Amino acid sequence: MPQLDTTTWPPQLIWLAIAFIGLYLIMRFVALPRVGGAIDSRAKRVADDLDAAQRFKTETEQAIADYEAALAAARARGSGIAQEARNRLNEETAKERAKVEAEINLQTAKAEQTIADLKKKAMGEVERVAADVAAEIVAQLAGIEVETAAVADSVKGKQEEL
Repeated sequence: MPQLDTTTWPPQLIWLAIAFIGLYLIMRFVALPRVGGAIDSRAKRVADDLDAAQRFKTETEQAIADYEAALAAARARGSGIAQEARNRLNEETAKERAKVEAEINLQTAKAEQTIADLKKKAMGEVERVAADVAAEIVAQLAGIEVETAAVADSVKGKQEEL
């Protein structure tokens, strides 16, 4: 076997060194720079993607903050509109209530006046009926005809005492 022949070792070692140095130089100046460039390119692309993701995250957070601010403003504006509508309705209700109360008071006053007139008329009728009944009772009990006007004055006097 030629590999085990010690006389052929020096040329084999020289060729080993030449091949090793050649492969080393090819790896050092050709293959490794390409692989390093690919790794650097990949690292740069990852860094750019991370920067873009951070920028998008910042933009998204800003958009969310703007949205929440707009939502809060809309809620405040809606609350203001609702409060204004409630106030307007309360004013209209108060006006309508005052109007209805005035009508009720007017009708109550008219009804009270009507009741007072009817009461006065009824009391006048009660006096007349009482005088007629008293005259009739006196006529039947005592057998005396009494004048209705005199009995009416007596009944009226007794009502005033009560």
